[in-house]
Amino acid sequence: METASYPILHTPLIINNNCKFHEFPKNHFRFLPLFSSTFSRKFNFPGKSLQFKRFAASSSSSSSFEQNPSQGLAVLLEVEGVLMDVYRLGNRQAFNVAFRKLGLDCANWTEPIYLDLLRKSASDEERMLILYFNRIGWPTSLPTSEKGSFMKSVLREKKNALDDLLISKSLPLRPGVEDFIDDAYNEGIPVVILTAYSKSGDKIARSIVDKLGNDRISKIKMVGNEEVERSFYGQLVLGKGASSSMDEQLAREARKAASAEKQRIAEEVALMLKLSVEIDTSSTDSLPKIVAALRAGAEYAGVPVYNCVLVAGSQSGVSGAERISMPCIVLRSSLTSRAEFPSASAIMDGFGGADLTISRLRNKRWS
Repeated sequence: METASYPILHTPLIINNNCKFHEFPKNHFRFLPLFSSTFSRKFNFPGKSLQFKRFAASSSSSSSFEQNPSQGLAVLLEVEGVLMDVYRLGNRQAFNVAFRKLGLDCANWTEPIYLDLLRKSASDEERMLILYFNRIGWPTSLPTSEKGSFMKSVLREKKNALDDLLISKSLPLRPGVEDFIDDAYNEGIPVVILTAYSKSGDKIARSIVDKLGNDRISKIKMVGNEEVERSFYGQLVLGKGASSSMDEQLAREARKAASAEKQRIAEEVALMLKLSVEIDTSSTDSLPKIVAALRAGAEYAGVPVYNCVLVAGSQSGVSGAERISMPCIVLRSSLTSRAEFPSASAIMDGFGGADLTISRLRNKRWS
């Protein structure tokens, strides 16, 4: 894996209307001109339709790209759902390990049971447990008032078991991903693997990347939390070197307060209904981190954001790419098989064949 003591500082910053930067002394930075127009372009793959939106470059960059389609192109890969279909391979096994550790010998999820629960719960794991135990019966020694804490215990043990499975060598990568990375390297296209905002955490995500093997890892770049913090964008926006403006700090505090108030109201209603609820308020807070990771990925690749393509397996990655107008292709996994991604440039089922290949990315046109 290529490493550097300091990130690439000459990567141009593209500013859009959604970004705010601090004032600097004149001539301290030189920025590229803003895009002259906004439009959509479509191009077709055999059996697939791929549309890239809102990232027209200047005429000079467009003409140079047409002369050499690989020039200025980089691929950013998420880990979960892209390198590995974590939830198809490991999640069901991890639940069964959790059941055994908690002494629930009667609980065992076969693949048909797991897929049925996944579909009926819309991938909500706590809802999956409710549906299952409502069907087979809750543990007889469990008071009704403790169902919420019981489910949290199951999910905690499940996460620990899943982490152990991911670190082990028993779970394979997605078919075709190794050939995809090799083809990119042979075409001179940088590949950046993003571990910074992985749901399992940076450490577990890197253990998945290790399955690529040392030779292949040496040909790609990994961007985790440390790389994001060292990046130019990370230092500018997230680091101590440039503090956030007062209005940005106030906006963050207001979002946190609103989230806390929503949680409080939900808990009061749940108390009256004798339920247990927990509102997920992480998406708003995590989006800036995802954006920082995407910008850092482009920076380490040495390619402008609009010439990068994110291959995503999560809604959060799609949202981050949309925020900065980075082209995004979704690879479906067991967790997202029924999800909709209206802002994605394309949705595909996997690598190779009629789906995602480097040749299809290389032959796209930006103008």
